[in-house]
Amino acid sequence: MSIRHGLLALLERGPRYGSQLRTEFESRTGSTWPLNVGQVYTTLNRLERDGMVAQGGEDEAGHALYAITDSGREELRAWFEKPVDRTSPARDELAIKLAMAVGAPGVDIRAVIQSQRRHTVKAMQDYTRLKAQALAALESGAARERDDVAWLLVLEQLIFQTEAEARWLDHCEARLIRLSTAAVGAGDPQPPEPGESARTATTASLPESASPAAPRSASRST
Repeated sequence: MSIRHGLLALLERGPRYGSQLRTEFESRTGSTWPLNVGQVYTTLNRLERDGMVAQGGEDEAGHALYAITDSGREELRAWFEKPVDRTSPARDELAIKLAMAVGAPGVDIRAVIQSQRRHTVKAMQDYTRLKAQALAALESGAARERDDVAWLLVLEQLIFQTEAEARWLDHCEARLIRLSTAAVGAGDPQPPEPGESARTATTASLPESASPAAPRSASRST
């Protein structure tokens, strides 16, 4: 999430002060991306330096107010119009972990996958429960509709993301089983004993360059 552009979007609705921007940002995203006041003011200072916001006096409580400038509106409009770049995806810790586990001595990669799957499924259940609450709030009119709709969209993205992650973990485990079977068929003395590192099973008869292929490919799709 671009904090820079998120703050500009909030400022387009009118002048705000720092802690107000933090509160509205977290409300709009359901605290999925929590901010601290220091982050907000650091970003505001950079936006002011770049001519995209300007200080516009104080409110009745003496808070310094920031307002978006014409340059800031142009930047915000360009951000909304430009697709999010996927050619250089963000580093995914899970993909990196599995890629490193493939070559790590003594690591049972299938145990790593199963542990992560349990966590992912629980997260998906939690997001689904929160989605039901957000829908109920919208239907009852008990909360601010704009923020609830925004939070609902964020929740649905998180649900889709965790569903995809669970499917990818299933794929990774199936891939390991196929590679283990192929390694045995290619001349391994015997399949690994129960509890033996799945890393050994998947890499024993594979060229070194082939070992991390599945996780690297998967990281591009996450």
